[in-house]
Amino acid sequence: MELTVYNIKGESTGRKVQLNDDIYAIEPNEHVMYLAVRQYLADQRQGTHKSKERSELSGSTRKLFRQKGTGGARRGDINSPLLRGGARVFGPKPRDYSFKLNKKVKELARKSALSSKITDEAIMVIEDFNFEAPKTKQMIQILDAFKVNGNRNMFVFAEPNKNVVLSARNIQRTEVALARNLSTYDILKAKKIFLTESALKPIEEILG
Repeated sequence: MELTVYNIKGESTGRKVQLNDDIYAIEPNEHVMYLAVRQYLADQRQGTHKSKERSELSGSTRKLFRQKGTGGARRGDINSPLLRGGARVFGPKPRDYSFKLNKKVKELARKSALSSKITDEAIMVIEDFNFEAPKTKQMIQILDAFKVNGNRNMFVFAEPNKNVVLSARNIQRTEVALARNLSTYDILKAKKIFLTESALKPIEEILG
């Protein structure tokens, strides 16, 4: 599979790059993509939620009303879940939501996500670029050149690029990522993905 290389002005350079069909041209597996996204979102959860149970509340244990004859429910002491300010029955407790996925499953999920984006023509290859200093205006000019300003865009680099990161961080729905850190969630979330030429090699080394 070949893709045209563009410059940051949105113009074709006349060059093409060869992409690995084993990464960018497979039949997308929706189930493994679902599992990978589910795992990513589960890992983001803090799991620090907690509500007090009956034994953890301070308050008298005196029985407020007799057991029968009141016409109401049996409710015991003031910590009863039936009363306002009382305990909660089977409330949430701190827990770890993360779960394990096999390495091959996660690799297949990323390949499936990239292949689905290729099918949707949502991936473009651009020349490597850098800014002399952080300039949000320059980043906006690049987005305008490709007519994607306002979309959810992601620029992928092989190495950290501080000036580009600082230039993009004030632009809503625009992210800068490293090729080695790409996740299935990041790929699927972006409406347009710009792969720099140097980012193609580390992606192929990781997934190839």
